[in-house]
Amino acid sequence: MNTPVVLLHSSAASGRQWQALADALRARHEVHAVDFHGHGTQAPWPGPAPMSLADEAAPVERLIERLGGAHVVGHSYGAAVAIKLASRRPALVRSLVAYEPVLFGLLLDDPFSRREVQAVVGVAEAMRVRVAQGQPEAAAQRFIDFWSGPGAWASLSAERQQGFAARVPAVLQQFDGLFGDPLALADLARLRMPTLLLSGGETVPAARRIVQLVHGALPAARRETFDPMGHMGPVTHAALFNQRVVEFLRDLGARHDRTSPSASTALVRTLP
Repeated sequence: MNTPVVLLHSSAASGRQWQALADALRARHEVHAVDFHGHGTQAPWPGPAPMSLADEAAPVERLIERLGGAHVVGHSYGAAVAIKLASRRPALVRSLVAYEPVLFGLLLDDPFSRREVQAVVGVAEAMRVRVAQGQPEAAAQRFIDFWSGPGAWASLSAERQQGFAARVPAVLQQFDGLFGDPLALADLARLRMPTLLLSGGETVPAARRIVQLVHGALPAARRETFDPMGHMGPVTHAALFNQRVVEFLRDLGARHDRTSPSASTALVRTLP
């Protein structure tokens, strides 16, 4: 059996997001799909102090310690946690696949990202107002439509809407952890593990800018853009995303250069 793989989900989702990818990887890897605080099977953050990104990463760190190291795959908030973990314990993270890590603290430090910061802060503030008014469904709608596009919330079943609304308090804690995290581009520049940095051609400006900043700090990372995807690409285009991850890990295991032409990379642009 090859090196284990740890999968980290996006905000308001759970480890179930990765069921198809986990099934595809299990022939060669031990796979662990983690649930974050207040998501899936995990209890909310107990406090009393606000939850930090390091707090969220700590249980994942303990898991990878028990495994003796792992490849880490993350999407959105999960990708931010993955990068935080890699910066804390680089020897444990054998490789990193990050799809649009929402490291909002990097935007705060960037003088050219004012509009992107304002957009994300606006979402978080609007959600807090709606929660204070006793409208968690309206808060969840603001969140979902920002990341997935207008009308995305309305397209969901009532059951899924209720599930997202129940996770709004945990999502707001995640916003706080992301904006308050001290991780800097200089910290990322010290990372040396093989890294695949992915994004969607149809994503929101804040996510696109963060990917640009991260890649600037990690010039050796392979950066690819999936033209048909938005921020939720690993969910909406799961088959395409999953095959790229499988290829990346397979090629690492084979210890040879990856070949670019394939069915799954036909709609991918590799950026310098």
